[in-house]
Amino acid sequence: MSAYDVDLDLSRSAHNGVYFVDEFDLDTMATAAAREELGVCRIDLAGCRDKTELLGRMAAALPLPADFGHNWDALADCLRDPSWHPAWGHALLFGHAAALRQADETNFDTLLGVLDDATTFAAEQDRPFFAFLALPDDEPA
Repeated sequence: MSAYDVDLDLSRSAHNGVYFVDEFDLDTMATAAAREELGVCRIDLAGCRDKTELLGRMAAALPLPADFGHNWDALADCLRDPSWHPAWGHALLFGHAAALRQADETNFDTLLGVLDDATTFAAEQDRPFFAFLALPDDEPA
């Protein structure tokens, strides 16, 4: 779903979700999230080709715990309990997401599932949680 398909209010957990945006929209989303005092984390996926590299980039970009296990279950656990980045809500901004999608569609889809689960879990706790993935306009969502 595009962030522009809804009247997105980053202060409302009812709007939690995974959104596809243009690369240049990430700055706008970061500004909006910071204005709402959300914890903002940027993950650059330029040239990212597989799960190992993706999880490594996420571990480097996010202040994840030192014992982060570099697997999907560990990522899901960290995103459900973001005590590693204290804030009342979170926004993850993934630049150049098409690189991973083109190189490893299976793990791209797994990432989307993990992010979607995290947004749902946060909504159940009335905590804003958003993921914005930059995909080119000509890339089907």
